[in-house]
Amino acid sequence: MLRRRWLLADQLGPHFLDDPDQPVLLVEIRELFRQRPMHRQKAHLILSAVRHRAAELGDRALLLRTDTFREALAQVAEPVEVCHPHSRAALRFARSVPALTVLPPRGFVTSQADFAGWADRARRGPLRMTDFYRYARRRHGVLTAPTGGAGPARRPRDEGRDTLAAPPPPPPIVEDDIDAEVRRELDRWAADGVRFVGRDGPRRHPATHAEAQARLEHFLTHRLPEYGRYADVMSADDPLFAHSVLSSSFNLGLLDPEPAVRAAEQAWRAGTAPRTAVEPFIRGLLGWREFLWQLYWYVEPRFRGASWLAATEPLPYWFAELDADAVEARCLADVLTAVRDQAWTHHVPRLLVLGNYALQRGWRPTEVVDWFQRCFVDGTDWVMNATVLGMSQYADLARVDTRPYAVDGTDIDEISDYCAGCRYVPERALGDLACPYTGGFESFLHRNRERLVADPRLAAELARRDEPEHREAVLAQEEKRGSSPP
Repeated sequence: MLRRRWLLADQLGPHFLDDPDQPVLLVEIRELFRQRPMHRQKAHLILSAVRHRAAELGDRALLLRTDTFREALAQVAEPVEVCHPHSRAALRFARSVPALTVLPPRGFVTSQADFAGWADRARRGPLRMTDFYRYARRRHGVLTAPTGGAGPARRPRDEGRDTLAAPPPPPPIVEDDIDAEVRRELDRWAADGVRFVGRDGPRRHPATHAEAQARLEHFLTHRLPEYGRYADVMSADDPLFAHSVLSSSFNLGLLDPEPAVRAAEQAWRAGTAPRTAVEPFIRGLLGWREFLWQLYWYVEPRFRGASWLAATEPLPYWFAELDADAVEARCLADVLTAVRDQAWTHHVPRLLVLGNYALQRGWRPTEVVDWFQRCFVDGTDWVMNATVLGMSQYADLARVDTRPYAVDGTDIDEISDYCAGCRYVPERALGDLACPYTGGFESFLHRNRERLVADPRLAAELARRDEPEHREAVLAQEEKRGSSPP
């Protein structure tokens, strides 16, 4: 008898099945959506993806809607197996069910054994993504020719918007009866007291492997060639630039990263995309994504805690509720609007605008992590713990990054077109026109000076801003501003 394969909600692609005749189990637990406010579009995407997978599999799929996973498993007559879950809590549950067989992980290129072998050899110093990426490229034979430089990011206002020829729009997401059913159900849940944040659809992200594959092929053809130049640029006019917007598709398991890596590499070998574009895209999948996943399982979660960088303030209501209309700072208003309306923005606004502001204001790291997990369609435990705690909030004992990801308004101005249309002046730290990021950065440095003086870059930044009268004025100004919307 074939075991029934339980497909979790982040294991929905064809690479999570082996036998074309294998029966499948899919489970929906409403209580998971009731526990804490989730972005409405994220909830829609998860339910839509699960139900679309059930519809694709037809009679092979058993879709159960129960109060608990244990209750669902009790309704299955056959032996059940599941691929290694993507969170510690889910893995603990799976191992607690006597009749449930847990298979090795899927959806990643490097095995846990290979990573552990590399990490054990590298433990003489901190584990760094750059070192792991070099290892992964050698281990999997990716981009074996000499590497070129990616070149500097370009400001859209300096070069002109027409330097990046507008690519054709990606294949549209066409909602169907399943999406309509999900929307009606979420409306009923909301009426029954299940709370969501953010605005409703239409659905903007793939819910099937076919939709995700079409978006990937479009990206490889039309956006990948410019990825190296524009991946780190922010613009109010074009929030996508050269990005694929497929992070949720990889994290739902709709796409397997290894074929995507190979396809990008083939674009370089075929001459349709330069190595300076292909390399950073592959580094994101084979380097960062793999490194974060492996680190999640290799190292027990620890972080310095709320007191490490004077981070004791609760997340303010306006930020938690995505109230972009309350914000005057153009960059933060625009990025928060994107989260409210689309549940997504690319990695630079996440770090330089959202995370940077939270870090400067001293918001509690665990609350910031929880916000990112709930409010982004690609928010998962293994990603957000590392990127938000480690990179953005610098609260994980420097396991992911070596310094706080803190910058002032002039740095935001360098890679965006936001400041030109903003009431605040990025060079100013004091006064009515002072940029909240510039004043906030200085305040952050002074509040945490004893913890940051060992970092050469931040020590130099402190030295430039250490005139006593100016320092006290900035600290007083930013204390008054606090966590109110800038």
